[in-house]
Amino acid sequence: MAKPRPQSILPEEIPEIAREIVRKVKFPMLATIDQDQPRVRPVSPLLTRDFEVFIGNLRSYHKTQEIARNNQVELCYLDADHNQVRITAIAEIVKDRELLEKIWSKNPLLKHYLGNIDNPELIVYRCKPIRVKFMQEWALEYHEVPISN
Repeated sequence: MAKPRPQSILPEEIPEIAREIVRKVKFPMLATIDQDQPRVRPVSPLLTRDFEVFIGNLRSYHKTQEIARNNQVELCYLDADHNQVRITAIAEIVKDRELLEKIWSKNPLLKHYLGNIDNPELIVYRCKPIRVKFMQEWALEYHEVPISN
């Protein structure tokens, strides 16, 4: 069996390809550290701005403790063609009321499960990107994606 060959991609195309993967993948995987054990789970972003990703959480969830101890996280987006984007980030709790209200107003599931924006269980994390990498299926090589902060 012949080894699959990746499509040729120009370096200047990579940032937009990576953005498109982030836009279309609905459930990226979030990696955290639980003491000395990595933990990975799918998440549903509440808001995405370029490579900055906002995720919801409940205070009672174990990942709250994990992120409080070590706020270095990684999100991995894998599309149907097995292309991937990895966003290495710092998770910060969002305190900006205007931003929280914007996120709240666009997410009916938050309203359904939490009742109101002031529910003390609600935490929204801003995953601030510090590194973004893209890999095309079968290329077996990551490409750095420039980010703007």
